[in-house]
Amino acid sequence: MLGVVVFLFSFTSKRNENRKLTKSMVVFVGDNALFIKRETVNKLLIENKENASSIQKDKLDLNKLERSLDSNDLIEKSDVFVSIDGVLKAVVKQKTPIARVFNGNDSFYIDYEGGRMPLSDNFTARVPLVSGVINKKNNEELDQLFRVIYDDDFLKKNIIAIQIMPNGSLKMLNRNFDYQIDFGKIINAERKFKDYKAFFQKAVLDSSLYKYKKIDLRFTKQVVCTK
Repeated sequence: MLGVVVFLFSFTSKRNENRKLTKSMVVFVGDNALFIKRETVNKLLIENKENASSIQKDKLDLNKLERSLDSNDLIEKSDVFVSIDGVLKAVVKQKTPIARVFNGNDSFYIDYEGGRMPLSDNFTARVPLVSGVINKKNNEELDQLFRVIYDDDFLKKNIIAIQIMPNGSLKMLNRNFDYQIDFGKIINAERKFKDYKAFFQKAVLDSSLYKYKKIDLRFTKQVVCTK
């Protein structure tokens, strides 16, 4: 009886391995499913074959496929598997851009993890435009600053540009008004943003924001405005 069970199991497993896939499917997760086309991912998934139905299950190397997808500069993480009905599936999470850097003739995104992410022909992210020098000395502080802006609904909509000055201080531009924000050095960033938001919410009520050309956040617990 045991021998029959082992034989049937082996026969079924061998037959299952020799079966061909029925199709391939790409599933994007999260909000950022805009930068890379489904067709591009699918092409990587089936390794340049015409379609998934020409691939035998025993010829698949799922780990290799995941590594191939994860090596794409627009993809943060992927999970590749074959379903019971023979569908080759890739669940893909794209990277999340939080700032766009202009560096001479080069332009690229900074993603949420602090990595470098290329621009996409399919979609342009609405993130702050950053100019100036980013180096090993300031990149970690800047990455944290970009994340603070991205995670805050108000700042995400309000801050549209950041200029890194030679002395390390920051100048910022907002979306709807003509004033410049003098942020100073990257210290007490959350405190400065809290002061700015409190000032903005009060000043927007009486339309005084139109009168200013500079908002200075360099001083602790105060906002200094220049008309």
